[in-house]
Amino acid sequence: MNENDIVRFVSGLPGTLAVTAGADNGAPEAAWGDSFFFYDPEGETPPDRRMPFATLVVKDYEGFDTASSLNRPGVFRLNVSVGRARFQQLLGYAPAAHPDHHSGIDYTVADRLLPHPVYATQGWISILNPGEATGSQARALLEEAHARAAERHRPRR
Repeated sequence: MNENDIVRFVSGLPGTLAVTAGADNGAPEAAWGDSFFFYDPEGETPPDRRMPFATLVVKDYEGFDTASSLNRPGVFRLNVSVGRARFQQLLGYAPAAHPDHHSGIDYTVADRLLPHPVYATQGWISILNPGEATGSQARALLEEAHARAAERHRPRR
């Protein structure tokens, strides 16, 4: 899977709004080139109220998010909000326990399911350059995250 494959796949999920940050949409320059995927079927959610269910990041955020070394040529990171229970199923420990595991993880390894280096405690996972080992799993996790976002989007009764 390359970046375009992921954007096409996620954009094809019903009600998904895909935004690639750039000068044309007023995004902060630090985010330019990164893609954010929101569930917003009516297109009525104000941009400052949207929460992505997945992101595609193509570079390091200096001083904040550099553990994956995304500034290497051809390297990108898919990030997916899987929730706390699914995170524990996938990684074998609760998101709240991630600080105890953080130092032992090599976040630069491609095609492997990893906790997100910054947002693991919120139930986010990441995969650098999903490929043969993780491509199918990445698509399934994106579909699950989309379904969770759709469920949260429903009006409360």
